[in-house]
Amino acid sequence: MKRCWATAAILVALSAAALGQDWPTRPITMVVAAAAGGPIDVFARILAERISPALGQRVVIENIGGGGGIMGGQRVAKADPNGYTVLLGTIATHTNPQLHVDKPPYDPVADFAPIVLIAEIPLILIARKDLPPNTFDEFVAYAKANQARMNYGSAGVGSAAHLGCVMLDRAMGTTIQHVPYRGTALAMQDLMAGRLDFLCEIAVTAVQSIKAGSVKGIANLSGQRSAVLPELPTAAERGLPSVQAYTWTALFAPKSTPAPIIAKLQATTVAAMDGPGLRDQLDNLAATLVAPNRRSPDYLDRFVKSEFAKWGDAIRAGGALPQ
Repeated sequence: MKRCWATAAILVALSAAALGQDWPTRPITMVVAAAAGGPIDVFARILAERISPALGQRVVIENIGGGGGIMGGQRVAKADPNGYTVLLGTIATHTNPQLHVDKPPYDPVADFAPIVLIAEIPLILIARKDLPPNTFDEFVAYAKANQARMNYGSAGVGSAAHLGCVMLDRAMGTTIQHVPYRGTALAMQDLMAGRLDFLCEIAVTAVQSIKAGSVKGIANLSGQRSAVLPELPTAAERGLPSVQAYTWTALFAPKSTPAPIIAKLQATTVAAMDGPGLRDQLDNLAATLVAPNRRSPDYLDRFVKSEFAKWGDAIRAGGALPQ
């Protein structure tokens, strides 16, 4: 009997190894939980172009918006674990469900196989052009004195822009009204029209508007200054060290996806990250590739869990968690 079990285990291991060698034999779908044309979608298409040749199959982008990222996440969480459907995950897919939904349709940890953390993108505090403060110190003082009359927008409840402003609001000791929109473009339009006071926007969108002179750049909300906006101080520099607001991108597969496939996807993605030209392309999105010691599936698993604590503390304090 023991010999039979041992033989079966060997056969399973050999079958898994063979699966990893044979896969993929058809195109792979990369789900992006956002509309086409946005910064995360652009990021996904750049990545897909880089990894497709190495895999020997096309990586096709499927945009699934809705639910602040939850619809796209659900699509992959419920997909067959065969390696042909993966998710370009972000805060919206892997933090939003746990922190903003009473009965999330999936578990961001248990329902996915982590593959690799890829990049981080800072959030930038931008304000309407005619808002009186011009510096971060002035902004904090103004917000404390005028919080009852101020508002901020976001791409929707649970979006990176929303979570970043909740974190900032808590750190400033204010309670400012949140106005959710169906996407970044609509929120940005109202900011430029003066109907919103500020946004905590992903850097690539913020940079374009700052350089065009249609909004004010106030501060970088991540932990370090950005190469694309080096003149903007961080909130931590100006006395609010608890503000560490950025979004990130990572690859995930459905749970139970065979380990050889996960390993092949991880190795292929890391090779693309280290390849020529990708860093320059991502500079245009204000994205920073993570360090080599942060690129393993185990690291991504720990990272996602740490994100719940990081954002949950801020959101709980701000009263934004579901009851």
